[in-house]
Amino acid sequence: MAKVTPAGCCGYFRMLARVIVYQTVPNQIELMEGVIMKNLVKYMAQALVDSIEVVEVSEIEGDKTSVIELRVSKEDLGKVIGKQGKTAKAMRTILSAASAKLRRRTVLEIIE
Repeated sequence: MAKVTPAGCCGYFRMLARVIVYQTVPNQIELMEGVIMKNLVKYMAQALVDSIEVVEVSEIEGDKTSVIELRVSKEDLGKVIGKQGKTAKAMRTILSAASAKLRRRTVLEIIE
């Protein structure tokens, strides 16, 4: 199995965002926007961590802004954040691109 570098992870997540955001029918996005964002974050986090069963994603919705809280185990926190926060930044960028398609603002909070 090839070793995935942080730069490789970011490229993979960008490709994943294109598939999810641009190949979904717009009407379906509007109906399932909260579910899509939560599942997107959960999918990305589970791809990074060792203990998949501990990953929890919750959403706090406002008028134009949603806050998505990601909880992972203490041992996996570094894997989700990445070196100098690059992995977390890539996840936030993907989330931002996906939410822009929905004309909403989404914030990702990573909680221990």
